[in-house]
Amino acid sequence: QVQLVESGGGSVQTGGSLRLECIYSRNKECLAWFRQVPGKEREGVASISTYFGTTNYADSVKGRFTIWQDSAENTLYLQINTLNPEDTATYYCAAGSAVPCSRLRPTEYDYWGQGTQVTVSA
Repeated sequence: QVQLVESGGGSVQTGGSLRLECIYSRNKECLAWFRQVPGKEREGVASISTYFGTTNYADSVKGRFTIWQDSAENTLYLQINTLNPEDTATYYCAAGSAVPCSRLRPTEYDYWGQGTQVTVSA
């Protein structure tokens, strides 16, 4: 069993930045961030292979989002820059063992945090 707790969400204006954090109780092969808007499917944002350190991003966030891990602190981060209203969503961190981590498929992740809300105003 893996527990994950996100923090760092908030309300910002367009062009702003946020850093999301996720503290996890145990490492898994893949750690990732997803986001979801009510009425829409959960979307993969970024993932990291904890074994190889490789990262992968959805096309919609490349160049603006950065994922990294502090394994000593059991913390996963997501730096999100140049925010726009389309980034408004609940952001979830997740852990799983299905590789490759780059697929960013929600069904391949077994453990989820409770989510943190990001709201971007125009």
